[in-house]
Amino acid sequence: MTMNPDGVTVTAHALHVPDPIGGSVATAAGDLFSSVAPEPACRPDQAHTVLGRKGLLFKEDATRLALCAVHRAFGLPPGKLTEPLPGAEHTAVVVSSNVGNARTVRDIVAGMRAGSAHDVSPLNGPNASSNVIASTLAIRYGFTGPNLMVCSGATSGLDAVRLGALLLRGERARRVVVVGAEPDDEVARGLAALRPAVPGTTLPVPLRAAAACVVLEHGGAGPRLGNVRRHTRPDDIADDLAPPAALRLTAPGAPGAGGGIDLTAHLGEVYGALGVVQLAVAAAWLGSGQPSGPGGALITCGDGEDGYASVRLDPADVPALAGGG
Repeated sequence: MTMNPDGVTVTAHALHVPDPIGGSVATAAGDLFSSVAPEPACRPDQAHTVLGRKGLLFKEDATRLALCAVHRAFGLPPGKLTEPLPGAEHTAVVVSSNVGNARTVRDIVAGMRAGSAHDVSPLNGPNASSNVIASTLAIRYGFTGPNLMVCSGATSGLDAVRLGALLLRGERARRVVVVGAEPDDEVARGLAALRPAVPGTTLPVPLRAAAACVVLEHGGAGPRLGNVRRHTRPDDIADDLAPPAALRLTAPGAPGAGGGIDLTAHLGEVYGALGVVQLAVAAAWLGSGQPSGPGGALITCGDGEDGYASVRLDPADVPALAGGG
């Protein structure tokens, strides 16, 4: 493969968030999300309405949500594909999820303690793999490029985006499907509740099931992705992220985030999916004709324990800033 000298762009995107906590209460986060995701999203147990019934037996909630997000990002009709997607041969998959299969691991360990390994269903055993979401996406849609799973805490979503961009810049793929997905089963909620409370609150924001997908390509038609930067404080933004942004999506409870929008105020805690959800929202917003004024979107996720990550997403007609990935 010969690398396209143009920058990395977001050529497709989708959001799949079944039950935002915001409900009908009007907030800036709710207004923004509703404007870019008007279609309702099904719960994991209704994923067959998007994917068809075949191939969903024993699939976990996070995997089902991720499949729905990818299906919608590519604009596919309901039901299972009968052949790989065009271009699947050089398509990589990078997935972010911190607690995606925690319930399965718990159940398998509990079953083996109570009995033996023979009590573990051969259909459920593969779900204990840390890479189960990414590998399931690759198998279902025929993607044969690199296949990666990221579980790096509060910055995991943008860490996955950064890895996807690196795969393109390193000529390891021609297209990268980046997905963030988290379930809201009782085990996932229990683990998420152990995280520090958002600054300014005493209780953790409840975990909600969510998935999002962005498709990255070199020089495609779509908003231009900047370089993902890591930093220790939410307001410690690198110079190439500093130009004015018409939309600022902030980390939950980030101090000094006046004028920014915290999507978790409407969605609830989506943990490892947040960075990808934010990027998909920003891409949809830039493509909707809503922006008024200069600049694109500045996205930040993370927390005081895991650090922060930020990235810019600018309209296609804005020149890319120089810098490494």
